Amino acid sequence: MKRLAQGASLFSVLAVASAALTGTATATGPVFGAHNFSGGNWGGYVSFGSFTTATASWVEPSVTCNSTNDLFAPWVGIDGDGSSTVEQTGVATDCSSGSPVYQAWYEMYPAAPVYYSNAVSAGDHITATVTRTGTNTYQLTISDTTKGWSKSVSKSLTSQHSSAEAIIESPTDSYPDINGGIQFTGVKFNGTNLASTNPSGLDADDQGIYTWSPSSIASDGTDFTMNRN
Repeated sequence: MKRLAQGASLFSVLAVASAALTGTATATGPVFGAHNFSGGNWGGYVSFGSFTTATASWVEPSVTCNSTNDLFAPWVGIDGDGSSTVEQTGVATDCSSGSPVYQAWYEMYPAAPVYYSNAVSAGDHITATVTRTGTNTYQLTISDTTKGWSKSVSKSLTSQHSSAEAIIESPTDSYPDINGGIQFTGVKFNGTNLASTNPSGLDADDQGIYTWSPSSIASDGTDFTMNRN
């Protein structure tokens, strides 16, 4: 996979506010799905193979912004490690306004992400699923079961079907303080528990000072936690 160079632009808070007022999604925002600065900005687990579905859940963490450059997202996706496309959906936390702004999105990388106007807050229970419905067609679904909303979209992209993953990522290489880390639950690829898909762990760089590393996969075969080291 080709990774986005460090310094991707942050999304405009004005664009977010506008989307909330109109009830529409906006394509203005930071680009996720790629990483090519030293150390990498993907942290989590990836499994290699031609997967047709990837799903994961998490509780959206509360954060403390350290700088207006802080930006990250947990997401689930297909492709990306060893390929130049990623089909992914998750929730971004952006600190460019000085306070955390949470917003759900999907992205058919290298196209720009599309952000939803539906409200997301720290503590919300999120479930995200990406399904390959045809040779180059995908359905991306994200639900906030706490707020009671779900968004689903079908998109086409010529892709390589190389991998599936549950990831945290910061296009700016700068994470806020994340209270309690991030726990992924119910991670399955092709309906199979993560631990049974021969996954590889990835460490995410954090400002060249820290790393975010995945724990061992829990005994249930699906759960793991990302912690700063």
